[in-house]
Amino acid sequence: MSWTYLVVAGLLEVVWAYFMKQSEGFTRLIPSLITIAAMIGSFGLLLIAMRTLPLGTAYTIWTGIGAVGAFVVGILFLGEQISVTRFLAAFLLIAGLILMKLSSNH
Repeated sequence: MSWTYLVVAGLLEVVWAYFMKQSEGFTRLIPSLITIAAMIGSFGLLLIAMRTLPLGTAYTIWTGIGAVGAFVVGILFLGEQISVTRFLAAFLLIAGLILMKLSSNH
């Protein structure tokens, strides 16, 4: 169950990153409230996952999901450019996440 909490925490990290961008420096109310709620949910689920998962594994997976997810959301919804170098960087992050999961005893 810890892995499920961790994945959802990582997805919520993507949500809060996107809505933080949409909040325009916390000057727009609804995106700001969504950002704060998603942050609380993300940190809360990370906290629960870290009860049984090692710190290094949990934190790396959480930030990795957030980083790759924000990369994808930026391309799909914010018109950010994709290049071979950026795609390769995302691929390497995903490979690192898979290796981190495979190396975990949990």
